[in-house]
Amino acid sequence: MITPHEDLPADAPLGTLEAVAHFNDAMPTGVTVSHEGRIFVNFPKWGDDVQFTVAEIVDGKARAYPSEEFNRTREDDLAAALVSVQSVVVDPLDRLWILDTGSPMFQPTQYGGPKLVCVNLDSNTVAKTILFPQDVALPTTYLNDVRFDLRRGAGGMAFITDSSDKGPNGIIVVDLATGESWRRLNDHPSTKPEEMQQFLPVVEGRPFLQHQQDGSVRPGPYMGADGIAISAGGRRLFYCPLGTRRLYSVSTDALADRALSESEVAATVIDEGNKGCGSDGLESDASGCLYTTDYEHNAILRRTPENTWETVAHDPRLLWPDTLSVATDGYLYVTANQLHRQARYHDGQDLRAKPYTLFRVRVDAQPVMLRH
Repeated sequence: MITPHEDLPADAPLGTLEAVAHFNDAMPTGVTVSHEGRIFVNFPKWGDDVQFTVAEIVDGKARAYPSEEFNRTREDDLAAALVSVQSVVVDPLDRLWILDTGSPMFQPTQYGGPKLVCVNLDSNTVAKTILFPQDVALPTTYLNDVRFDLRRGAGGMAFITDSSDKGPNGIIVVDLATGESWRRLNDHPSTKPEEMQQFLPVVEGRPFLQHQQDGSVRPGPYMGADGIAISAGGRRLFYCPLGTRRLYSVSTDALADRALSESEVAATVIDEGNKGCGSDGLESDASGCLYTTDYEHNAILRRTPENTWETVAHDPRLLWPDTLSVATDGYLYVTANQLHRQARYHDGQDLRAKPYTLFRVRVDAQPVMLRH
């Protein structure tokens, strides 16, 4: 008979995670930090009781931002207020951009719902709202995350991933000065998830699967282009479907050039290799490092400019690390929201255990600042 022993070897954490805020209501996805240290998060409407879809963390608590009124969806005018936000990102000019999916519960989008909203952090007021036409934000589109290069054109450009699990995936490009937008790599293989024969994620020691209404089974996070990061010099845009372990990049010059054909843009795609993990978030820093979440191993990984992978943090509390954000304070911020424990992945049983947590880990790096 084996005698119980409390000191048997066990998995050892790496890195030093600091808890920044806890959430006892809706689950968060996105996080971003202003140049002055203000922290913003968002809560998509996936079934939780979401009182406000964007918030600022003040004294450790989430408060509706930029106002409670702007967080109240208007069914008669979807463009007038926020609907369901997936991502928030502070740009190189210290403005907050809000990426509104317009798709609560992953429902089909309607014009006015999917939008990119700019908030002036000095006045806490909406400075600009960019709406997407329905041939750009399709009824099946799910706007996931966004990155900026403010050196392009008169007002800069934004690059957005469409991670839909119901329609074509791709990259959406936005001219921030004119508000024009267009799709690139539409339904390109690099933007799509892999079939279960090629990709079987394992989370908390269990295959992460989702049973469909037709009786079929597929990997739980069966979504396309999701994580996104822009290189330190702005020449390449990195992206990864949620349902794959591959990492890809594409020329930002090609994405921005509307005169190029789809095949010419696709010719600039590079398969960056196997990143070794299922990841929901990507981020980059000014020194040329690329960061990726690893939801299979409760970890955050980093690829150095020499293409060497290393572990930034590994901790059992990193239950589904979601969005990453490098801040000017030298920390990397990450939300841990237990996405994989949702009822949709466990025959209707919600296994999430509150609170959800916003963490940070020191990386001594600076965010990418592509501005004039």
